[in-house]
Parts: sequence; C-alpha cells; structure tokens
Amino acid sequence: MQFPHTTDILSLRNLTTMEIVLATRNRHKVNEIRAMLMDLPITILSLQDFPNAPEPEETGSSFAENAMMKASAVSCATGKVALADDSGLEVDALDGKPGVYSNRFAGPKATDRDKYLKVLDLMKNVPEPKRTARFRAAVAIAEPNGNVEVVEGTCEGIIAHKPRGHHGFGYDPIFYLPSIGKTMAELTPEEKNTISHRACAIQKAKEILRRMVQKQDIDSQGSFG
Repeated sequence: MQFPHTTDILSLRNLTTMEIVLATRNRHKVNEIRAMLMDLPITILSLQDFPNAPEPEETGSSFAENAMMKASAVSCATGKVALADDSGLEVDALDGKPGVYSNRFAGPKATDRDKYLKVLDLMKNVPEPKRTARFRAAVAIAEPNGNVEVVEGTCEGIIAHKPRGHHGFGYDPIFYLPSIGKTMAELTPEEKNTISHRACAIQKAKEILRRMVQKQDIDSQGSFG
C-alpha cells in the first residue's frame, strides 16, 4: 500500500471541513447564522438541502428544550452534526409572553407584522418604565452519536410604541435598544450580528464547533497513522 506524502496529508487537512446542518428552512435564520459562522472551517447546510428531513414541532416548555429536540431530530435524520436555535421575545408586562409561543403568538399563519402588532395592542396602555423586554435565544448542537450541548444568549431592550426599521424579521421593528437609540430593525445585518441574542448564543456555540473541528482534525490525522 502506498501512503501519501506529508505534503499531501497537509493538503487534505486544509481542504477538509466539517458539515453541519442548520435545523431550519427559515432563510433569514440561515443567512444570519451562516454570516456568524463564516470564520469556521465548516460547510453549512440547511433543511432546504434535506427535503425529507423532519422539522419537529416546538412543543418544549423552554427555548432550550425546543432547540435540543430540533437539533437531535435533524442530526438523527441526516447523520450529520445539526445546529438548531429557538428564540423569541419575552415581555415583562405580559408575564414573559409571547416567550416560546413567539412564532405562533398571533396564530399559525400570522405574518411578522401580525405578531408585532398584537404585542403593540396588548402594550398600548403600558407606561414607559414597564415596557422592558428581552430577546432570548437557545442554540443546541447535536451529534449523530446522541450527544447534545446547548447554550443561551439574551439581548435586553424595551417595547417601542410603534414599529421602526426595515431590516431583520419577527419582532425586530418594535424592539428598541436604548443604548443605541434604534430598534433592532433599524440596525444593519452586520450591526445586529454583533449584539443580538442569537449572536450571543452563536458565539458560545462556536467554541463547541471549534472543539468538534479539532477532534475531527485529530481523528483524520490518526487515520493516516
């Protein structure tokens, strides 16, 4: 048997990347997460690449539970590392609602506009000091062997009195950031990706992914040993 030269091994290692599947068909999420992970040696796929893969219902009682269920189901179905996030808006004056029901708060077929207008309607008589809220995100990474890790991130703000901005999605137009003087929807994608709840969680998730890439790298070296 002829073994490859050291230079060939290095070349193979440089070209090797780890594939992960984002457990979503939401193109906004895919674009955001892809931008946040672009500095890692990974190939990012999504459920658009696996039409027959399931997208489990979010039946958990927390963002973390939902993220873990989605990541595990997609990893099992695809045989690849899967990353899932579950996120939403928590409004203190509404006892934490919409919370885990953020995506279907205004009904199963509601548009983003329907969702944030419902929140504004519920908040119309709430005074400024009591309009505090936060975006919360949980990111889970599941491996085909059943291992799952989850991390969380939050972004504090207040509910605006009217929508502003045209970037982002979901509740971004009514989530005001006092320290910046803008709603989340008034931020550019680059600005949002440095301060958002999802960005915070993804930064923690990157450490998990780096560890996985390093392990893959070590395993691939061992295969030539």
